[in-house]
Amino acid sequence: MLKQFLNLKLSQKLSPQQIQLMKLIQLPTQAFEQRLLEEMNENPALEAGKEEEYEADEFANEDYDDYDDAESDRIEADDINIDEYLSDDDTPDYKTQVNNYGDEEERETPFASPISFHQDLINQLNTFILNDQEREIAEFLVGSIDDMGYIRRSVPDIVDDMAFTQGIYTDDVMVEKMLHVIHELEPSGVGARDLQECLLLQLKHKTPTEYVDLAIDIIENQFDAFTKKHYDKLLQKYSVSNEQLKKAIHEIERLNPKPGGSYTGNNKVTENVVPDFAIRIIDGELELTLNGRNAPSLHVSKDYQEMMQTYKDSRDKSTAQKDAVQFIKQKLDSAKWFIDAIRQRQETLFVTMNAIMHYQEEYFLDGDETKLKPMILKDIADMVGLDISTISRVANSKYVETPYGTKLIKEFFSEAMKNDQGEDVSTLEIKKILQNTIEEEDKKKPLPDDQLADILKEKGYPIARRTIAKYREQLDIPVARMRKKI
Repeated sequence: MLKQFLNLKLSQKLSPQQIQLMKLIQLPTQAFEQRLLEEMNENPALEAGKEEEYEADEFANEDYDDYDDAESDRIEADDINIDEYLSDDDTPDYKTQVNNYGDEEERETPFASPISFHQDLINQLNTFILNDQEREIAEFLVGSIDDMGYIRRSVPDIVDDMAFTQGIYTDDVMVEKMLHVIHELEPSGVGARDLQECLLLQLKHKTPTEYVDLAIDIIENQFDAFTKKHYDKLLQKYSVSNEQLKKAIHEIERLNPKPGGSYTGNNKVTENVVPDFAIRIIDGELELTLNGRNAPSLHVSKDYQEMMQTYKDSRDKSTAQKDAVQFIKQKLDSAKWFIDAIRQRQETLFVTMNAIMHYQEEYFLDGDETKLKPMILKDIADMVGLDISTISRVANSKYVETPYGTKLIKEFFSEAMKNDQGEDVSTLEIKKILQNTIEEEDKKKPLPDDQLADILKEKGYPIARRTIAKYREQLDIPVARMRKKI
């Protein structure tokens, strides 16, 4: 039995131009420059430089009847897969690239190719006298070390893995023997199975002193008490003075809990931040500028426009000429389209940042973070008449240079909470006050979250203890017990 249903579906189609504009808006300065170079390499009708202006619309409305059939080959907006154009990845491209050069000619800078962390460990192994089986096991163990310098697998698992994947048959005793070799490598502590072993390895590589020996005993036998900062228990256990225990703890605090992470030869990506905007204070007034690298001088190629004119004036139009002029027109359209998108990008970036600057004027005038007002994306969207998603694209990936440092724009956005006067205050303001309160506390008696809540309430911010805990974690501040010092 057939049934008929009426189903209404509301959908929004974006044109290729809209999609390209959104992608350009999302790009920070360095990634935008890279995109600009790619477009110029792909489209010979697009040229850079401050040359004479050409009439952009000279051929925009011309009718070329001779190749109207080719219009059927054009890509329609309905055929565009939006998901292929829009990325949810908030990580800007420039965080995975090094392409930082100014307006002057790009220079080629020679650089040394660094040795990887694991290759350096293999090179160190070559200084040990090992037989073939021992070397195979030791190299397998090096391959099992993670980027932080740990081997986070049990010895039996390693034995089984070597047998199944490498055809290396050994036992727990031999693997333990080779682990001792790995533990002799630099940086000290590499190849440890856990934090306790990592700290012990580093302490045992130190020159023995009274305090190093005490530190070794604490980590080896009282690790739980140490991690929980039960200093009274340690003082009673070892019958030492506060000063002696303090010096032993100091030896431990100087150790590196992530020996692999500090290796200078690691192939880590350097994060180079190029501000997209600059805010300066001139005669007590805020002045906003857009980084000039976001405003390139582009124009449509004169040669390509002349080729179109030549075809237009030609009487005999061959098939080859028709194909050529279709290609030329597509390139000219694309060039004009790209230039217009860049102009819209500049305008969108500037008006958005200008609205943010004026909304947070008190902060930008003196840098006091407690003066940051509650501000959400909708506030700025309403001010400039743009969509919230557009404001988000600007805020999530752009930086602004201020008299107080270079800031990620999205850091200026925050929710509102009520103070004891019923006024809206920014959560950023509350976090700053919380941070200052913790910095000023007596480290011998750190303040637990409930006491911090009481203090903030006295300051006019009635915040629940669980909210204090949430803000403390967002600020990367440990609990009171872990902030305790002797």
